[in-house]
Amino acid sequence: MEAPPPTRIILVGMMGSGKTTVGRELARRTGWQLLDNDDLVRALTGREPAEIAVVDGEDALHEAEAAALADALRRPAPLIVGVAGAMVDRDDMRRALRKGGHVVWLRARPETLRQRIGAGSDRRPEATDPAWLASRVREREPLYGEVADQVIDVDRTRPPSVATAILDAVRARSAG
Repeated sequence: MEAPPPTRIILVGMMGSGKTTVGRELARRTGWQLLDNDDLVRALTGREPAEIAVVDGEDALHEAEAAALADALRRPAPLIVGVAGAMVDRDDMRRALRKGGHVVWLRARPETLRQRIGAGSDRRPEATDPAWLASRVREREPLYGEVADQVIDVDRTRPPSVATAILDAVRARSAG
């Protein structure tokens, strides 16, 4: 499959929605670099995101994630960017996302997210709490919708099919 014209494909969604997995599939198909949030946070801070959250608090983690996103959006296209779930909570980051490229919301039900998160290793402690996940999904749905150029329900869709839908949409967008 031929790569679409150069752009940034920006993947947003809750933890467990498949941003990293879909990003890897897109990178494999296009040859584009994948910039994953956790990798960027590690590169910028020299620390694990979970460590930042535990030692310095959630606000410090979100600041590191915002710096990572800003760094990714400054880099030239073509790129695939996996964004931390909480970035849509910030007005400045939503504005940056809307201007940054083709934004894809990988939408999943809380039950799907909970199943994918599993034991929650390397995740925040609340990640395994179904009530916490459901609450976050409700809070963030309108925010993800606000920034998304494309919404893909991933509950029953495999990553290769998600990647195909994204690449088809990017090609159609550039042709239109």
